[in-house]
Amino acid sequence: MTAPASAQERAALELPAARFYHFPEPGRAAGVSLFTVFALLLGWWTATELGWLPPLVLPTPRAVGEALLAAHRGELQGGRTLTEHFLWSFGRVLAGFLLACATAIPLGILMGVSRIARGVFDPPVEFYRPLPPLAYLPLIVIWFGIDETSKILLIFLACFAPLAVSARAGVRAAHAEQIHAALSMGASHAQVVRHVILPAALPEILTGMRIAVGFGWTTLVAAELVAATVGLGQLVMNASNFLRTDVVLMGIFVIGAVAWLFDLAMRGLEARLVPWRGR
Repeated sequence: MTAPASAQERAALELPAARFYHFPEPGRAAGVSLFTVFALLLGWWTATELGWLPPLVLPTPRAVGEALLAAHRGELQGGRTLTEHFLWSFGRVLAGFLLACATAIPLGILMGVSRIARGVFDPPVEFYRPLPPLAYLPLIVIWFGIDETSKILLIFLACFAPLAVSARAGVRAAHAEQIHAALSMGASHAQVVRHVILPAALPEILTGMRIAVGFGWTTLVAAELVAATVGLGQLVMNASNFLRTDVVLMGIFVIGAVAWLFDLAMRGLEARLVPWRGR
């Protein structure tokens, strides 16, 4: 005869089976995303075709498509083509973003490894980070005029804060054991930063770059308010003055599509540089 099970053994037998959580694969939501886009387009077409909303509020997809073709042919904004508007806006965003990457990422890492640097640079960064770009746009115009410098500087400031904060936070991802192991093998402080801290901070930095790109395109309209005659943001703002809702929606879709392509490129870069993330 077997001995009767104890209370602890009976409790262990009554416990439910262990459950594990698996993160969804990135590509498995593509079908859901396509269905969502199709449903939104269908709802837009239905609302406009049945007259639920007037064209001034929501133009038809056909009207937006015709505005896109007209912009491509240069029939809007004094003969400027959509390609010209795009290239000017792309150059401004890219210049501000690259300038922010070249300055904010080293500064963020420096703030993460140095108490003095954090004490010096953290207050101004945290002070201006919540401010909307339109709040300090007049000051930038007074200081730097209305040429390209003020536009690029506004985008640069919008991208700078998220990059610096993400780089500073990424430094904390480096484990003390890794740093001590590198020091015990004779590594200098600069080598520790380059070979241990920077790779550990890279996932956070890439996430900050994705956020910064979005902020750059978000700030584009405000930047091109400053005496701009060409650019996607200026195209949208000028069309709103004439109640051209179809052109406004067309410009919004173009800006959103370009920003989405930027984000896809950043995702591909992240998958290539930090393939171990999330595994």
